Amino acid sequence: MTQLLDLDEVGGRVERTTLPGGLRVLTETMPGVLSATLGIWVDVGSRDETPAVAGSSHFLEHLLFKGTTSRSALEIATAMDAVGGEMNAFTAKEHTCFYANVLASDLPLAVTLLADLVTDATNTAADLESERTVVLEEIAMRDDEPSDAVHDLFSETLFGDTPLGRSVLGTVESIEGLTRADVDDWYRQRYAMPSMVVTAAGRVDHQQVLDLVAAAFGNRLPDAGEPAPLRTGEPGADRPARSTGLISRRTEQTHLLMGTPGLGRLDGRRYAAAVLDAAVGGGMSSRLFQEIREKRGLVYSVGSALTHYAGAGAFSVYAGCSKKRVPEVLRLVRECLDGAAAQGLTSEEVARARGQLKGGMVLGLEDTGSRMSRLGKSELSYGEYLPVREVLARLDAVDEQQVREVATELFGRPTCLAVVGPYRESDLDRL
Repeated sequence: MTQLLDLDEVGGRVERTTLPGGLRVLTETMPGVLSATLGIWVDVGSRDETPAVAGSSHFLEHLLFKGTTSRSALEIATAMDAVGGEMNAFTAKEHTCFYANVLASDLPLAVTLLADLVTDATNTAADLESERTVVLEEIAMRDDEPSDAVHDLFSETLFGDTPLGRSVLGTVESIEGLTRADVDDWYRQRYAMPSMVVTAAGRVDHQQVLDLVAAAFGNRLPDAGEPAPLRTGEPGADRPARSTGLISRRTEQTHLLMGTPGLGRLDGRRYAAAVLDAAVGGGMSSRLFQEIREKRGLVYSVGSALTHYAGAGAFSVYAGCSKKRVPEVLRLVRECLDGAAAQGLTSEEVARARGQLKGGMVLGLEDTGSRMSRLGKSELSYGEYLPVREVLARLDAVDEQQVREVATELFGRPTCLAVVGPYRESDLDRL
């Protein structure tokens, strides 16, 4: 059965159908564009891995582009290049997405190629060996960039030796140990119809997309089946796994990430938390930017971020500065968070943060890729599609008291600190 989920001037015509076997298809029609973006989402990510196969979801994302039973890697790339399209993929903690952006007239090609990748990849031993080197180089690239390395270090410090604490990339040891059977078994077990969502946005017609998907997946669609249940996760801890994490490195800047356990993505207070995050460190008028960058010139970059998972989350503040300025920067960050917890935010700050979030959301939906992504994340992460106007209304409903309550809870929790820079473990006790 097809459901009409939205039809207004902010969001396009949004429709949803569940095909046999539990495969879900969502589309958003945008008549004013000439292109389309298609995504095939799989409800599997690094959170589903054991330490022995850490990084296998991301490895598999790479490997699927190496060829299928009917197309070589070159043929896949050539077909997409010939129509001026773009095809890529990404792996996150809780899902993997393969996507293509093409002219609307080339949507059939995009559906055929992506469906082929996720259902009929060969995953040969030879391809695995060549791609193993590529993934190891990606890990090395992450390690060479301190501002990237500190984010993985923060997750490890906050969540400890858990799936959420481990890097999506895996480790050198786990990647070197992966066998063809490890990766191919992961593919056969996890890439099943009930765990998949197809989303398309742009100059698309829902029935056309359904017909293309049904033809591309063919007899792989079982006669019956229900979508996989919504991922709920384990309740998140309210304390970090440890207080500090360090990667000792001779760098010109020290990279800092300080934060606390946050809210799970199904927590109704997430809208108040988003307003808090925007006001504290989400833009040039935020408290952190004004106090640390504008007034004192201590850093080039400073800001905060919220991360939501099923049943868990994080609030974090990033800053990069010279080693001699680190104590003052950390002092100011702590004072900013303590002040927000104790006194809350002013009505002007709350109104400005709401406006920033609302404007950023609407402006961020101007392209087909953003619309496609919103459909996929809504279905996999929340099990529902909220019209844009409903999200804007929920942000409008956030008031100062709600923000203060969230600030008091989040900033009252123990913090952890991740550091990449010229330090020893004993030095962190003084920060």
